[in-house]
Amino acid sequence: MDATHTSSEHTRPFPWVPLLVLATLTFTFVTSEFLPTGLLPEISTELGVSESQVGFLITLFAATVVITTAPLTSLTRQHSRKSLMIVLIVLFAVANLLAAAAPNYLVLAIARVLGGLAHGLFWSVVGAYTAGLVQRHQIGRAVAITGGGATAAFILGVPVGTLLGHALGWRLAFVAIAVIVLVLMVFIVRYLPPIQHLEKLATGEIPLPMRKDRSVPGVIIVGLIVAIVILGQNTFYTYIAVYLINPVGIAPSAVAGILFLYGAAGAIGLALAGSLSDRFPRSAFVGVIGIVAVSVLVIGLYPHVQWVVIAAVVTWGIGFGGAPAMMQARMLRTASPRVRDLASAYMTTSFNFSIGAGALLGGLLLDRVGIGVLPFVNVALVIVGIAVAIVSDAWLRRREANRLH
Repeated sequence: MDATHTSSEHTRPFPWVPLLVLATLTFTFVTSEFLPTGLLPEISTELGVSESQVGFLITLFAATVVITTAPLTSLTRQHSRKSLMIVLIVLFAVANLLAAAAPNYLVLAIARVLGGLAHGLFWSVVGAYTAGLVQRHQIGRAVAITGGGATAAFILGVPVGTLLGHALGWRLAFVAIAVIVLVLMVFIVRYLPPIQHLEKLATGEIPLPMRKDRSVPGVIIVGLIVAIVILGQNTFYTYIAVYLINPVGIAPSAVAGILFLYGAAGAIGLALAGSLSDRFPRSAFVGVIGIVAVSVLVIGLYPHVQWVVIAAVVTWGIGFGGAPAMMQARMLRTASPRVRDLASAYMTTSFNFSIGAGALLGGLLLDRVGIGVLPFVNVALVIVGIAVAIVSDAWLRRREANRLH
């Protein structure tokens, strides 16, 4: 019986269609989160608010994710994952339609809060759904597919949304997001099977408190590195459209093209990360983050030399394109199997906290100091992240050596 069961698990067809639907949803959700980045000047002009206030919309979205994801996940734990997914899609569509119709900044801010509510809980649901669709030995492959949607959003989503917003107006970009998720809801209803997401502990089984796991210090350090690097990235990248227009002097209509170059370069960086991360887990991460620091420094030093800035943006894209995947791999290698779920949740919180904090910090600096300081703040924070990574790697190696001896 056991042999037959094991054989059937390995011959079970891989659920490509459900996973690709989830990947497309992930792509759309993440694109919406960062959509104001590329459309910042247009939104600012039409609503009569400062560019930093538009940047704060990303802070508001990310803060909503950080604050509400854990309690909402707990409150909805007993509900069907498929039904909850449908509710989240509807809420997300409503949030984007409200953003498209917003008559003023306040309504747009409310729409972003609604979007953040749906976005945070969606990330909680999609991970469990992905694992529930496949056998245990297929989980890594499945997560790579659905997680690829988020990577694609950084590479293509924001540039496409920016291009659409420039061509047809920023409001239509939000309408397009709503239409896409509603179409995907049809695929969810039709192709996404229900899953059993609740598991009971075996009789007498006692879960190990996270604080007693030896990998916890390393997990905390990786989360700190993620927070520092992403804080630096979003302090500058949130306002990249503003920077490209002034002081660089790029025409507003050409901003989308620059972001496409950045995204295409990011795809190259992602491909390199896949081959380098396993072979050189520590040095490859430090290397790509170092590329980010050097590229952004060049952008800050030569803002009036357009070809230098464009070349540096491409190099920046190559460096940062592989960074999130390397961060995730670093976290999974650091965490023991029994705390990987909690480690992944901690990493998501670190990402979203720093996305919001970066947009907030960048906006404050933009208003009080000027946009020229943003790339240098980015570089400083990335260098701190590199230093923490190098020092912590040495400390963790000594700690493990002492444990073995």
